[in-house]
Amino acid sequence: MLFRRRSPASLWQKLRSAVWPEKGFSRSLIYLYHRTLRLKATPHAIAIGIAAGAAVSWTPFIGFHFILAFAIAFVLGGNLVAAALGTAFGNPLTFPFIWLTTWRIGSFVMNRSTGDRVEINLVKLVKRFELSDLWRPLLEPMAVGAIIPALVTGLVLYFLTFQAVSAFQQRRSEKLAGRRKRLAMEMGKVENGNG
Repeated sequence: MLFRRRSPASLWQKLRSAVWPEKGFSRSLIYLYHRTLRLKATPHAIAIGIAAGAAVSWTPFIGFHFILAFAIAFVLGGNLVAAALGTAFGNPLTFPFIWLTTWRIGSFVMNRSTGDRVEINLVKLVKRFELSDLWRPLLEPMAVGAIIPALVTGLVLYFLTFQAVSAFQQRRSEKLAGRRKRLAMEMGKVENGNG
């Protein structure tokens, strides 16, 4: 195997890396940042894709985040790869915050008391698989509560991504133009020297 460890990882190392990566989370964030900047699309398309993916991450429909992000990005003319990268906004570290925030906002908007305890028997739900039992007390307020933070997050990330990608693409095009100019000058010197 090409990238195998010299010594096999112990059980503790495997468990630790499943929860906390060896290189830390900052490396993943830096990778996503650079991957986003290097996409081959207009700054607008990339920014729409990132905004769509991040906005969809606020919804409680976890299994459908990619599909929803692709649909929104497609309709608005965004980049689909950027939409997939934008869904990384919703991850195991941010989901508890997202779910609590959207449930509280939704309960407030729908005039439902957040102090009332709602008993949800997950074993019973899994046995019967009744989504309707879960919809009213939990998913409905989360879906309604996701609208405001999704719009705010989408708008903020659109403008930040647009600015970052525009600046990166401009720097890259200037760098490539300078390289082409230097290469043309060197080629001219070589031709003049031979002639």
